[in-house]
Parts: sequence; C-alpha cells; structure tokens
Amino acid sequence: MKVLLYKGDFKDLAKSGIGTAILHQEKILKESGIPYTLDEKDDYDIVHINSVYPKTLLFAKKCKKRGIKVIYYAHSTEEDFKDTFKFSNILSKIYKKWLIKCYKTGDVIITPTEYSQSLIERYGINKKIFVISNGIELSCYDRKKADGMAFRKKYNYTQDDKIIMSVGLFFERKGLLDFIELARIFPQYKFIWFGHLDFKYIPKKISSAIKNKPDNVLFPGFVKSEELRNAYVGSDIFVFLTREETEGIVLLEALALKTPTIINDIPIYKYLEDGKNIYKIKNISECKDKINNIFNGKLKNLTNEGYEVVKDIDLPNISNRLKEVYKYVLDKNNF
Repeated sequence: MKVLLYKGDFKDLAKSGIGTAILHQEKILKESGIPYTLDEKDDYDIVHINSVYPKTLLFAKKCKKRGIKVIYYAHSTEEDFKDTFKFSNILSKIYKKWLIKCYKTGDVIITPTEYSQSLIERYGINKKIFVISNGIELSCYDRKKADGMAFRKKYNYTQDDKIIMSVGLFFERKGLLDFIELARIFPQYKFIWFGHLDFKYIPKKISSAIKNKPDNVLFPGFVKSEELRNAYVGSDIFVFLTREETEGIVLLEALALKTPTIINDIPIYKYLEDGKNIYKIKNISECKDKINNIFNGKLKNLTNEGYEVVKDIDLPNISNRLKEVYKYVLDKNNF
C-alpha cells in the first residue's frame, strides 16, 4: 500500500484550516510508517485529496481511470460557504452542486465531524463516509512550551492588560463583526484577531468594519504557528464566534493550550457542554456577561476540562483511524 497525499494546490490553502489539516495528514503519514509520496508521477494505490479546485477534480478522475482509489476529505459544505466571500450567498447553491460532483469522485469520503457528515448525507451522496477529526498535535500545543509574555511584548501589551483573541479569515461567518462589536462594548480591554484575506475577496461591510475598527482592536494578519501558540497562552480569553464550521481547528488549538474559551452555541459543538468544559453563548449580550464573569472570577476555569475533550484526537489516535480507512478502500470486497 502506498498513499499519495495530493498537495497540488497547497499554496492556495496554506493559511486556512484545510492547509493545517494537510500538514497534519503529512505528519501522520511520515511518523506512522505508512508508505506515502507527494509526487503525483510516483506509483501509488490511494490518492488522498482535501480540496475542491477544478484541477483537483480532474486529477481525481484521472486516478480513477487508472484504477487508483480516491479518498476525498470533505472539509467544505454549502453551509460554511455562506457569509464568506463576495457573492457567496448568491453562489452557494452552485457551490453545493460542485461539491457533490467532487465528493462523488471519491471511493470513500472522510469528514471531520458527525455534524458535517449529516450535512453531506443530506446532499444525497451515496458513498461510505468516515468521521475522522483533523486532529491536534498535543505535543506541540503544550502550554509550558509557549511564551505568552513574548506575545504581549511584541504587541506592546502590558502584563496587566486583559486580552481577548480570535482566529480566522475575514469572514462574517467567523463572527468578525461580532468581535468588533465586543471591542466597542469593552474599550478597557484589548482585542486581537489573527488571520487575513485580501480585501478584494470580501464584502464591503467586512472591509469597512475592519477599516473603521475601534483603537483597542489589532489585526496582525496571518502568523506562524509558534507565534499563534504564544498568543493563545498570552491571551486571557479565546472567543470563537463562528456561526458555521465543519470542525474549527483553531478551537481545538485553544482547548489544547488551556485558554479560557467562549463559543457560539451552534449544532456542530453539541459535543461540548456549556459550563462543563467550555462556555457557550447565543448572542452578544450573553457573550458580554460571560466575559465579565470570567474576568471577575464568577465563572469556573474550565480549561482542564476542555483539554480532556481534545486528548482523544491527538494525531497518533487519528493515525490509527486513517489506517483503517486505507485498508477499507483497498479491500475489493467493500466495493
């Protein structure tokens, strides 16, 4: 058995959650002893695909014709395409049809959560769907190895500043407008959002909100993983106000680094329990109350409980699940 991890479009995905997932998969293949290649011209039995670009679909079809098994990792849905790029809501139905076309080329589909599995099943794709998290490399996301004060020093924060952070592309779906509104509510606190997207791709109301942000908000752009880990540890609260996800790797990172976390109460995160291993909110008013109560000590610190949630999806555990899928697709009795 030999696996091709397709990276023909990695440059376009490197700064996204899908890019992180591809790096996780490459690390798993390298460290688990599974024979693999990144060279499309090499010989291989399975191709592992993560993207839905036209050239990727063409490559998947060529592999099928050659008798090579195709595993499609379904990171994207119509639901999480909405409220992203310019005209995304208008184009979402067309995008859904394209996703179906792509995913149907797979002999099997992998998707990161039961929630995203349920969405894809509603699309009417008659393929075996495996649920495997994108995972988290817990050995790297060790709070003791990160330098929170280095983060504060870089961005001119003092030791006494209260810092609220978030991570994501400049999408409305990610809760960017709500994040800016929170900053206006709390001018006494510092807010920082990591991530970037060229303004030519985003709706005017998003670019306008960023340009007219309050002074207590910083948008440093995309940063390397080491600096981002320092930021999680150096911040007081991680808020993830996303309205739709297929998993949300940055949330896993925050939980792994034991950063107090507040998320929107949306269906994908039903496996997390408000007040038990995380704090959930339904609107900005509730978020305001949670922030106040975390800072004044009225809410319990749940970071140890949150960490327990991500322990099961450490990369070595994901490795075992991927091996099972590879064996499944090579077993002719399954097709």
